[in-house]
Formats: sequence, C-alpha cells, structure tokens
Amino acid sequence: MQRAAPQEFDRVLSSMCTEPHPAAREAAERFLATNPGDPATYAEIAALETRAVAGLGRLAGLDVTPSDAAAGSDRAPHGYVTSGGTEANIQAVRSARNRRDVAEPNVVAPESAHFSFTKAADVLGVELRTVPTDDDHRADVEAVAAAVDEQTALVVGVAGTTEYGRVDPIPELASIAHDAGAYCHVDAAWGGFLLPFTDHEWSFAHAPIDSLTIDPHKCGRAVIPAGGLLFGERAGVDALAVDTPYLESTSQASLTGTRSGAGVASAVAAMDALWPDGYRREYERADRLARWLAGELRARGYDVADVELPIVVADLDASTFEALRDRDWRLSRTGSGLARVVAMPHVTREVLRAFLSDLDEIGNSGG
Repeated sequence: MQRAAPQEFDRVLSSMCTEPHPAAREAAERFLATNPGDPATYAEIAALETRAVAGLGRLAGLDVTPSDAAAGSDRAPHGYVTSGGTEANIQAVRSARNRRDVAEPNVVAPESAHFSFTKAADVLGVELRTVPTDDDHRADVEAVAAAVDEQTALVVGVAGTTEYGRVDPIPELASIAHDAGAYCHVDAAWGGFLLPFTDHEWSFAHAPIDSLTIDPHKCGRAVIPAGGLLFGERAGVDALAVDTPYLESTSQASLTGTRSGAGVASAVAAMDALWPDGYRREYERADRLARWLAGELRARGYDVADVELPIVVADLDASTFEALRDRDWRLSRTGSGLARVVAMPHVTREVLRAFLSDLDEIGNSGG
C-alpha cells in the first residue's frame, strides 16, 4: 500500500497553523504516549506542563519576580495546555459560569469573536450576546457596555481576530466586566505569540483580565494539538476541577481526560528554542511581508484593509477567488466575503510572488 503524504504548505495562505519547529517535532515524538491528564503517574510530562504554563505566562505578562513570590503574590500563571483555542475558550466560559453565581448567566462578546464561543454557549447552557464591532472591526465599547447586565458572567475581548487581525480595547473591556461583577477573558489564540513585540495593550500586563487563550500550535510553532489557557488566579482553574477517584491524581481541571503529552512537550521545546528573539524576528518578518502584500494588491487596484497584525484582507471578486482556488491556492473568505491571507512562517515572499503572478494572469485573461 502506498503511504499517504501530508499536504505541503507552499500554497496554503489562509491557515493559522504552520510547520512545527524541528525541536518541537522531536519533543512531540518522545512524549507522544504520555498523559498529562494523570500528572501523578506521568510526573515528567506534568513537570513540562508546569514549564509550558510558565512560558505562556511570560509571553502574556504574568511574570513573577522573586520579590513577588516572597510576598506570596498570586499574580502568577495558572492553567494548562489545551487541545486548542476552542477548548480554552469553552473552559474560560465554564470557569466564569461556575464562579459567577447568577440564575441565567450570559456572555458578552464582539461579533468578531471566534465561533468557539457559540459552541461554548450551546454546550454550557449560557446565553451568548454578540455585539457589533466599530468601523475598524474592533469591539464597540459602548455596545459591550449596553449588553452587560447583572447576569453577565464573562466579557470577551479578542487580541488578534481571525478575520482582520484586530486587537480589541482590552483595558476598557476589563473595566466594563469588573464594574458589572463579571470576569474578562481575552482570546489571543493566534495573536499571543505576535503581540509581545508590539505596543498593543492586550495581556495581563496591561489590564486586570481574568483569563487568556494563547495557542502554541499557531505562531508558537508547536505541533498540533497544543493550545493554552491561562488564569491570573488559582481560583480560575479550581472552578474547573472534578474529582478523579480511580487515578493517582485526585482531581482534573482539563476538559479532555486522557491527552497526549506531545503538545505539552512540543510547546516547551518551541518556546525554549524561539523565545524571545526567534519569535520577535518572525513577527517582524511577517509584519513586513503582510504590509508588502497589501501594497502590491493596492497597486493592482484592489481594496485592502489596513494591516494591524499580519493578516491581509482584500476584496477579490468571486470569479477571481475561485480561479485562484482552481490553481490550488488555499484561500478563505471573511464573513463578508473578502479574501484573507495570513502571513504564517511558511508563507514567504517567494510564495506570494507566485500568488501575485497567478493573480495577474487571471486578471489579464478575464478570470
């Protein structure tokens, strides 16, 4: 039987996943059969998960100095390596629901929030209130404030939206949430490994947010699956814990039970190899590349959204879009029908020159 080959990335332009770092791939293979869901039995992978959470916390502004530790500061990262942003977001909603003692809990999120919050609302039996974004595709603060009430358990902000790469006004959203007695969650699943090298206010270092999603298997260069969920206080994780009477470990906070240590080990290996200089170089490369592509598309007469994080969104007509897909360019559309290109590590200027060459041929041939 002929062995199937994995799809190559050379024409994948819309995915937020990429080739893992070689160190991450090797670490994943070594820890493939370990189970972080039973940390008392699998002590080595449990220790690596502690390192992974600490590393993610460092990226997300939850560094704890020796003086903080000596003073008993709880401003430290708590959480675990999830299967991805969907699990992390569902768990953030679940934790807030469990901690907020209200009869009919609701979650307030901008319309740009990931579809995982729709899943969370359905699974957890909470009301999801989506509010409009402003003209720049960021959460409308006034609309969020109007939607929040005494039953609100969680207010969601996005730091790196999947369609436009926008960063919501996180400090303002945290203030609205806390004034209402609710919690504030930031979804930085894609943006979390880029934003430390920008001047955006998005993390625990910039606002008193309660939880944050950040995915090593996206721009962090870990293998799939390797998401991340962080809380600023231990109580956030404790609200998720259930008893596990037949395991060596006595409780478990993750949504999944048995889970491979591959993602945990690969996340640690990738962060060890790339933080901070490797990630900074990749962010700067991707930012330059996205802005260059946006300029090339504008020069060809296409309407292109301003680039904030390295996603390029352009108005390609339907026939051009489908013609590019017919040439095996893996493109996707936003909810409003615009084409989007994500400048991930596997997307190079050479790749985009080939893409533009095909785009020019299609335009010259009339589709």
